[in-house]
Amino acid sequence: MSHKEITRHTMIAWVEDKPGVLNRVSGLFGRRNYNIESLTVGHSETPGVSRMTFVVRGTYRDIQQVRMQLYKLINVLDVQDITEIPHVQYEMALIKVNAVNGTRAEIMRLVDIFRADIVDVDLTTVTIRLAAKEERINALLRLLEQFGIREMVRSGRMAMARGAIDGLTEDEKVLSGNGYAV
Repeated sequence: MSHKEITRHTMIAWVEDKPGVLNRVSGLFGRRNYNIESLTVGHSETPGVSRMTFVVRGTYRDIQQVRMQLYKLINVLDVQDITEIPHVQYEMALIKVNAVNGTRAEIMRLVDIFRADIVDVDLTTVTIRLAAKEERINALLRLLEQFGIREMVRSGRMAMARGAIDGLTEDEKVLSGNGYAV
């Protein structure tokens, strides 16, 4: 990847679990005129620390500048751009589709093929849950459009580096001073 090419970057920030932190982090992107394409936030394995995973477009240099600005925010403990390191990433989607007697069987076959789950059924709709990579969710959505999608919600990308980062476990990173401690 060229350092001048604009690409999608998957970044993870570990932040203190305090009011206003999400607003400060997202505000930093807004002030720099970057659109956050995807954002998920939730508790991490460490009490009092939340994990933010976000996807943003920019050049390598742009993203490094944003990363340095994130470190300046008081409640940000660590930031990692995992775009070019081996990682696992998934999204989750809930999709409510029109389903009448004549289409239910076909919808159920698609659900099986995509290894999704039916989480709710009523007389006129079926709600499907799929946790998968972005492309797989997009493919299922394209196939379900023929039935009529009534409602749909997607989580942002959730991502995690594969194995131990830099060859160290999280405990080793904290002990060595290369991690965060609260």
